[in-house]
Amino acid sequence: MNPIERALGILLMLTGGKLVSATFLAERFQVSHRTIYRDIDRLIALGVPVDAERGAEGGYRLASGYIQPPVALTRNETAALLAAMALVRSSRTVPLAGDLASAEKKLLASLPKSVHGLLKEADRIVGIEPIPPDIFHSGTKAEPTEDWQTALDGFMAGILDSKRVRFDHVNPARRTVKAHDVEPYGVMFDRDLWYLAGRCVDTDLLKVYRADRVRNLEISGLFFRPDRKFSIQNLLGGAWLSQAMRRWEQEEEIAEILITPAQAKKLSADWYYRHAVFTPAKDGRILVSIPSTDRARILPLVRWLGPGTELIGPEALRQELADELQAMAALYAPGSPLEKSA
Repeated sequence: MNPIERALGILLMLTGGKLVSATFLAERFQVSHRTIYRDIDRLIALGVPVDAERGAEGGYRLASGYIQPPVALTRNETAALLAAMALVRSSRTVPLAGDLASAEKKLLASLPKSVHGLLKEADRIVGIEPIPPDIFHSGTKAEPTEDWQTALDGFMAGILDSKRVRFDHVNPARRTVKAHDVEPYGVMFDRDLWYLAGRCVDTDLLKVYRADRVRNLEISGLFFRPDRKFSIQNLLGGAWLSQAMRRWEQEEEIAEILITPAQAKKLSADWYYRHAVFTPAKDGRILVSIPSTDRARILPLVRWLGPGTELIGPEALRQELADELQAMAALYAPGSPLEKSA
């Protein structure tokens, strides 16, 4: 019996779930203990999860669940799998993309040959419409990069290994890059973007980071105990954004805008601005407080809301808007170049 045949025989004998001693294996295959040790090392090097226990009652066995029974799917289950695979492929970036591809191949190999062709043609049968760009919030659109995939994969690996991750986070509004040490808890997909959720070690706060703004992520050697009370479901529906805005209100300068009740109703339907603070004003209007004074965010918002909107502060933005509106009004004044061209 050659080493390959013997290794396969050992593998089959370890599938029963019970400990098999090296002595038993040596006698069964009529080789020395040293040869059995080499065979076990060879299996482990090939990725076979062999558990070893020392002592008089010790031995070897395969890790639970390594060899799975054949997968038998109904027609409807196959159709559901088709739709799920198409949905995953439609995402521009997915966690552990390389591992997902290998898992898909293994799953395909375990399925009946009658459905192989169907699964391979999932893109032809099931279509997923990409999320359209959000023109008003153009900053939410980002193209996948190698950094993005690396951040997502590393964060997932940190979750699976219960290890902290370190990375640099880019803040385009402040034009800053800040180092973070985080205990990774979960990931979520929202509006064509991946977000990373975890406890910031420095602040002891649960924070959410956009994956496309994470750079140089690495997994540290520090283990942490996962928070069993955490669920990514509690951050869905914009809950993470609402929590973030409350934190930003303590860290950022606030822009204040007076709007009509009708405009407040319109703005509260927006996925982003509905998490701002809406406070009734004395004159019947609504005061909206937004934790940002970025001109590229605030000025377009005021223009979009239209007449009846008043930017209260900051004063610098208020003056900039006044100058801009005066310049626009001059174009429509009698005798203006715009009127002459008409």
